[in-house]
Amino acid sequence: MSTLHKDAVGVLESWHAPDAGQDELRREYLAHLAAHSDGMEKLCKAGHLTGSVLILDAERQHVLLTLHAKLKLWLQTGGHCEPADTSLSGAALREGTEESGIRGLDLLVPGPVNLDRHLVPCAWHLDVQYAAVAPPGAVESISDESLALRWFTFDEVAELPDRSVRTLVARTRALL
Repeated sequence: MSTLHKDAVGVLESWHAPDAGQDELRREYLAHLAAHSDGMEKLCKAGHLTGSVLILDAERQHVLLTLHAKLKLWLQTGGHCEPADTSLSGAALREGTEESGIRGLDLLVPGPVNLDRHLVPCAWHLDVQYAAVAPPGAVESISDESLALRWFTFDEVAELPDRSVRTLVARTRALL
């Protein structure tokens, strides 16, 4: 069992879910990891854990979303864990940095903010979602995984079609 797999189990075992639905997902993620030693890896066709991060500006008034190149939706940054990742939060922050170009992201809280399971072309993603704050003066730069990057107000996010992004933003706002 990899260090990343052990970290994910520890994160999920210690996480206090905000409601019964999130707690059920937490238990399902743990059962998946118990059944699949490769459950953190993209090659696990039964599904795999991913790490994502909602990036807040330093003033905590806007969130940075990426127009995903393949899915054509405005989403938080994130994606697959890599073999060099040793923690789930580290994987989420790495993905956030790669996709936003912003260095020095700082987690809003140490643990996840939300869990979201969704089907994408490669398999089920069991996404563990974090929130992070960008340093003052941070300037984003687009990656090849994105068609665009944009700072949204909380009210603008409420108008987006993707339920998972709206939920993640609402749960993050509750922590502010």
